[in-house]
Amino acid sequence: MPFRTRSAYAFLAPYLLVFATFWVWPIINSFLISFQNTRINPWKFSFQANWGRLFYDPAFYNALYNTLIILLIQVPVMIALATVMAVMLNSPLLKARPLFRFAFFAPVVVGEVAYAAVFRLMFSLDFGIINKLISAVGLSPVSWFDNANAAMALIILAVTWRWAGYNAIIILAGLQSIPDDVYEAATLDRVSKVQQFFHITLPLLKPIILFCVVLSVIGTMQLFTEPFLITNRGGPGGGTETLGLLLYRQGFTSLNFGYASAIAYTMAALAVAISLLNLWVGRDPK
Repeated sequence: MPFRTRSAYAFLAPYLLVFATFWVWPIINSFLISFQNTRINPWKFSFQANWGRLFYDPAFYNALYNTLIILLIQVPVMIALATVMAVMLNSPLLKARPLFRFAFFAPVVVGEVAYAAVFRLMFSLDFGIINKLISAVGLSPVSWFDNANAAMALIILAVTWRWAGYNAIIILAGLQSIPDDVYEAATLDRVSKVQQFFHITLPLLKPIILFCVVLSVIGTMQLFTEPFLITNRGGPGGGTETLGLLLYRQGFTSLNFGYASAIAYTMAALAVAISLLNLWVGRDPK
């Protein structure tokens, strides 16, 4: 091996060692643990204890259902909203565009605990501003934290508020990479702005939008913070418990590390499968 190659690997060795210790080995070890019955001492190999349990555990199906509901509703709404926001931010008619870009990106910067506390206060039944506005128009206040459907809507709203601006900035970067000549030629051909959006902007943005969709799918499959902090650990009655929250409950509350590992790999497999499906659906026809 040449000296320069050995030197390069010598400089990379500390990073590779840390990478293997804290990333590669935990992934391999957690997969091995998923085949162990960790409720007995010493741990013993048992496929049925964890992977078999997934097929008949009502808590797993409830968490899977809740996660998919959030995925199917929140992700399309957020991506559509982010696309509209990106187009607005890219408009030359908008003044103080840097200020608006920062404002839309700011929710990602806000601490998760802080923003969860604000949402709990805003949607409080007794003194929340949202219920006061609902009462002001003559409607009955909504008990957001005691009704499963209302709590699910609150989770979807919170996640959309937090990540729509982040995706809008990514889509905005894609918008700014589209040459102005394309729009100028379309304008000379008397193509309306609406037609330009659907026949020029969206097709050229498809790779960027697909990227945002894949990121959003992965993030939703791992959703933990909002149901844990806003709806009090997946309440009411497990109505907002996600796979990420079920994993936490099994691993760190029940100390059932084997089952938690099986749930983690199921989450990863679902995220990969749904992401590949999105990439296949959004592929360019040949």
